[in-house]
Amino acid sequence: MKDLLQIDGARLWQSLMDMAKIGATQKGGVRRLALTDEDARGRDLFAQWCRDAGMTVSVDEIGNLFARREGMRRDAAPVLIGSHLDTQPEGGRFDGVYGVLAALELVHALNDADIATEKPIEIVSWTNEEGARFTPAMLGSAVFTGVTSMHEALAKKDADGVTLADALAQSGYRGSRAVTGQAVDAYFEAHIEQGPVLEANGTTIGVVTGGQAIRWLDVTVTGVAAHAGTTPMPYRKDAFFAAAQMAGELERIVEAYAPRGLVTIGQVGIANASRNTIAGCVTFTVDLRHHDDNEIDAMERDLREAFARVADARGVQVTIETYWRSPATPFDAGCVALVADAVDALGYSNERIVSGAGHDAIHLARYCPTAMVFIPCVDGLSHNEAEDALPEDVTRGANVLLHAVLARAGVAVTENAQ
Repeated sequence: MKDLLQIDGARLWQSLMDMAKIGATQKGGVRRLALTDEDARGRDLFAQWCRDAGMTVSVDEIGNLFARREGMRRDAAPVLIGSHLDTQPEGGRFDGVYGVLAALELVHALNDADIATEKPIEIVSWTNEEGARFTPAMLGSAVFTGVTSMHEALAKKDADGVTLADALAQSGYRGSRAVTGQAVDAYFEAHIEQGPVLEANGTTIGVVTGGQAIRWLDVTVTGVAAHAGTTPMPYRKDAFFAAAQMAGELERIVEAYAPRGLVTIGQVGIANASRNTIAGCVTFTVDLRHHDDNEIDAMERDLREAFARVADARGVQVTIETYWRSPATPFDAGCVALVADAVDALGYSNERIVSGAGHDAIHLARYCPTAMVFIPCVDGLSHNEAEDALPEDVTRGANVLLHAVLARAGVAVTENAQ
């Protein structure tokens, strides 16, 4: 391990802390929603750092930001590495940004060691990964890989009615680089785990083998709005009590799919809500997750049958629409092996892990060979201002990324080395 090239951990940590100042919150977190002024400032800083490292910067039509370090084979497809700079409304200092700045530190390490690669290396910061401002999440990588059309993505609106197209224009990050049809040799992404498994197991590195299936459903329960003081309980068609019973059914259903089945109700709304009016219409979201596509299909079937029973018993109507689905996605065996080889060479403890969260790597895995590197996060917290990671874990993850990418990009043999 002593003879292996290593990144500068102090430099990487300082870049993370400097970036965290942009959109910093009072509780130590970050608020950099996609294509806001804060996001643009973060992008500007990152782009300048890349130029300072001798890279060329470009932006595509959906706002994905690329920084290129040329390889000896200029016509070769690049090895792509990165993540995102946007955050949740009350996000942390590491989610996404770690993958972007670990990639930049990788380039610094190659520059410091005067190492040329056969293939070009490109760092990418994807647009709107979080989905906190525009939904669904991972829009930039979805357009890049052809999962979502450019027209559909540009028409997405935030809570204030601002379209993605307008936000791109206002931020100055609607570029001219073509967004689709780009050749990519492979994609690597480093990320905090966003869960407690690695820390609980005392494991340094998660070698990610793929992403689990995710399904988002929108549920509408329609009853009858009526006066809270004049309608006896037996005569009510209360949409909220029906929705509450459905939520209880979800907890019962997911027990049959333990430990890999997960269900979350993240948003709930009562139409025309009033303190003394029986809820006539309730909407809520359901997030289903499982490692296996057949199992998540079965979870959804159980959900639909249970909700129908509740609605029938209570005399209300229920409609369920699929908002978004992402199938279980295995990563490329060859790229996963490169990550595993790097971990072994560096002597870090590791375990195979399936990503519970959605990442841009999920879209890229259907487009080109892909792998991810996970590091622990303190107490498993993410999407939280208290999100944290240890400097030594940040360094080790970047070292793994460095050697996995270098193995894929290839060390060029120059005339001076011959």
